[in-house]
Amino acid sequence: MAVAPARAPAKVNLFLHVGPVDADGYHPLASLVAFADVGDRVSVAPSDHLSLTVSGPFAEGLAGQGDNLILRAVRALADAAGVPEPTLAFTLDKQLPIAAGLGGGSSDAGAALKLARDVLSLSLDEDALAGIAAVIGADGPMCLHARAAWAEGRGDLLTFEPRLPSLPAVLINPGVPSPTGAVYRAYDGGPPAAADRPAPPSSWGLNAVLDWLSDQRNDLQAPAVALAPAIGEALREAAALPGVRLARMSGSGATVFALFETTDAARDAARRLSDRRSGWWVKATVLA
Repeated sequence: MAVAPARAPAKVNLFLHVGPVDADGYHPLASLVAFADVGDRVSVAPSDHLSLTVSGPFAEGLAGQGDNLILRAVRALADAAGVPEPTLAFTLDKQLPIAAGLGGGSSDAGAALKLARDVLSLSLDEDALAGIAAVIGADGPMCLHARAAWAEGRGDLLTFEPRLPSLPAVLINPGVPSPTGAVYRAYDGGPPAAADRPAPPSSWGLNAVLDWLSDQRNDLQAPAVALAPAIGEALREAAALPGVRLARMSGSGATVFALFETTDAARDAARRLSDRRSGWWVKATVLA
């Protein structure tokens, strides 16, 4: 069965409240996640064995990773469905930066799971696939669904939020990696915060949501900036863009997002910043 390529959208943590590490070595968190209209692209074709080819501007960052999350997820799918390892050739067009706080690997795996399910004609719904996606990490289920959601626990307890309005945004990555493990270790060395889920905004209109988000925080931002000062530079550039309402880091970094009231304002800001910072990855997008 032939299937069309699938988009693997970038995930953005609009806020990220992180508690101290628990007895099992995990950090509880509370977040509101949204997904962008930019991302990677995954395609699949019949083959004589399971394989992955990576292309695109950020392919080099995945060189030598023979056990990429895509292949791990597809093998987990075969185990769950009780079928042999699929003889499929996956191609990943890597458009998102690596170690960028955008859930790229988890989103790629989610797209691959959907493609494999369809090409193999397996009777598995989205919830079943999300359970399989959990084997690749806490971001797996949310990135498979790719829907705006409150995330709690270890990021695996999801409550979808259909009221979130479309948010015009610019994504900015200064070209430095921000490994999640190192950022969490730096966070552990500072004063603990709390994985508090805030009350929702008084209204889900755009301006009310922007005001409400400004009152939230990303508890990993300060430790990430301490490890990679270029993230702080990106935050300062984002905060200085004309018309910006909020500038914050996503996830454990290194990507920063800037929110605006209109898509025209976001596109204009992205053009200005791209001209000034030609070596950075800068994309105007809409989060929803």
